[in-house]
Amino acid sequence: MASVTFDKATRCFATMDHPAVDALDLQIADGEFMVLVGPSGCGKSTTLRMLAGLEDVDSGTIRIGDRDVTYLPPKDRDIAMVFQNYALYPHMTTADNMGFALKIAKVRKDDVRRRVAEAAGILDLGDYLGRKPKSLSGGQRQRVAMGRAIVREPQVFLMDEPLSNLDAKLRVQTRTQIASLQRRLGTTTVYVTHDQVEALTMGDRVAVMKDGVLQQVGTPKDVFRRPANAFVGGFIGSPAMNLFRLPLTADGTELGGLLLPLPRPALRASRAEDSAEIILGVRPEQFEILSPEDRDTPGLELVVDAVEDTGAVTYLHTTAKVGQEAAQVVVRTPGRQTFGKGEELRVTARPDDVHLFSAKTENRLPVN
Repeated sequence: MASVTFDKATRCFATMDHPAVDALDLQIADGEFMVLVGPSGCGKSTTLRMLAGLEDVDSGTIRIGDRDVTYLPPKDRDIAMVFQNYALYPHMTTADNMGFALKIAKVRKDDVRRRVAEAAGILDLGDYLGRKPKSLSGGQRQRVAMGRAIVREPQVFLMDEPLSNLDAKLRVQTRTQIASLQRRLGTTTVYVTHDQVEALTMGDRVAVMKDGVLQQVGTPKDVFRRPANAFVGGFIGSPAMNLFRLPLTADGTELGGLLLPLPRPALRASRAEDSAEIILGVRPEQFEILSPEDRDTPGLELVVDAVEDTGAVTYLHTTAKVGQEAAQVVVRTPGRQTFGKGEELRVTARPDDVHLFSAKTENRLPVN
């Protein structure tokens, strides 16, 4: 096992007008499960491929432990990669697929059999060692691909969206297995996904990327509760945070008919930037629906466009008039609700629950 360090690592492609990965500084601790997350084209898979040696590094360095691996070929980096498409040999059995890399490395047959049997026990594949990939389910094939990585006993596991080919139920089950397996093995793991739920539920820490630039690194709780900028706030969380660009008033801002006093540090920081606006972020669960008896309480008026009832919670997809514009607003309510399409309602939000970002830089504003 070993730590991983990206020191201003950069990768450029001739077809792009900006670096695919731009001066990435990232430290991953020994035994840590780090998740790289971001939208398509943000550079997360390129980052993983640079670490694997499958992409060149144009500038900067990459280290695994104390070794500079920037220009080493993949076979000398002591890493194992799990791909999105499994990449199993169709003519080989599960046991042969898992042990193939060891066979090529001329590991003794007894050691190969022992390592394959141990990995099969960990992954509950003991009954499938004689089967070929075509007779396995998608989840079983993914476990075989993971087993092939485990038997190599590498310093670092690399996983490139390994669950994207699985159905929703199997994805939930398998991500739990991967997280549990990583904790059991204690191997440093770098995991790439575009799925925020995977990122928040699996990783020890999460690194959010956009356009090749690292936006924020932190624990899932920190990234969710204190997003560094409006992009992270709007990307992390499902459904996404509601973001509104609003004019500043003397003491705060106004969202529809909802008056929100804002902390003095945030107001001072905005005015120091000579900005007359602020970006307000409210997560769907931070809205509170006002009852008809609260008609005198200021609130944001909404019209329901669609109702997404998941059983445990209900998401109301609504439209509100914010200034002169119509804004799409998502509200989360507990349990099963009786709201219907076209129904009107009013919501409020506590000022200390909202997120505040600069209208100019989109960075998080201080609140104390």
